[in-house]
Amino acid sequence: MSESVESSEAKDKALKRALPRVFALDAQSPSLKARIPLSPNQKAWRRFKDNRIAMFSGVFLLATFSLVLAWPILSSPTIAVRLPKAVGHSASALSESQFAAPTAEHWFGTDVHGRDLLSRVFYGARISILVGVVGASVSLVIGVLWGAVAGYVGGRWDNFMMRFVDILYSLPSIVFVIVLITTLEAIFKDWLSRTFSPELGALARLLFLFVGLGAVSWLTMARIVRGEVLSLRTRNFIDASRALGASHLGIIFRHILPNIVGIIIVYLTLTVPSIVLYESFLSYLGLGIQPPQASLGSLIAEGASQINPIRIYWWMIIFPSVFLTATLLALNFVGDGLRDAFDSRLERR
Repeated sequence: MSESVESSEAKDKALKRALPRVFALDAQSPSLKARIPLSPNQKAWRRFKDNRIAMFSGVFLLATFSLVLAWPILSSPTIAVRLPKAVGHSASALSESQFAAPTAEHWFGTDVHGRDLLSRVFYGARISILVGVVGASVSLVIGVLWGAVAGYVGGRWDNFMMRFVDILYSLPSIVFVIVLITTLEAIFKDWLSRTFSPELGALARLLFLFVGLGAVSWLTMARIVRGEVLSLRTRNFIDASRALGASHLGIIFRHILPNIVGIIIVYLTLTVPSIVLYESFLSYLGLGIQPPQASLGSLIAEGASQINPIRIYWWMIIFPSVFLTATLLALNFVGDGLRDAFDSRLERR
């Protein structure tokens, strides 16, 4: 009897040792992996990785943003001595080599004041991207709150709020920003100088671009969010939350907005390039970033002003234009890739 008990115990131990190996082999089998359900975010990431143009654009933007942010550190005297000489120039350093063509010392050439154009391009890109990100953040806050409230409340308030959006849609947004800058900038600059400091008053134009471009770019975001909220507010889980005593703000911020965060991210990435393009256009007209600061639009305008029948300093307009075009194309490709990735209708692909 004791021998049978010992043999059964030995079999149990052997079985326990063999089971983890069996499950490990089954877990690695392709058939079992195919049966494991993926979350919506995992499916979106898989579709985004399959989009080669979007992935390449994402890598390009990551490298570009890293260089733009790290350029002041790379051009510092302590680090510049270990790098090629063309990288160590300051964006504001003047020299006697005006209008120098691209060389080994100045990869992008120099401008009218002898400043290194490569450093100026990265400095201007930092300003343009900053305006785009901050302006998109302003449009994100206004558009999401406006659309969520309009879609959740419904009725007359929804009708009133969306008719207000339609009125703003009928106005030319870029003209509105131009009127805002030309009429209110002097008053705002004087108030900042008297209330805070003259240094802050010098940034009045930049603050106007932040607020003005963001304030006219939230309309599409509000419409998209409102449509998604209208489709979600009648779902069963919203009725259950309401029956359990959840507040209206709790339902919006805890149950509705987390379910549409993918769509919000998509349209946020599509808003950034439009704001960057608006800023570049305003700077090209002389209504954007003012010297000694620079943006990609102001650099293009400076290069265009040097075009004459005698000689064309092509590097002053080609390099900022190519950098701006490549950045805008990459941002749009990433936005299109995210939009396709979060589209549930592409799940079967």
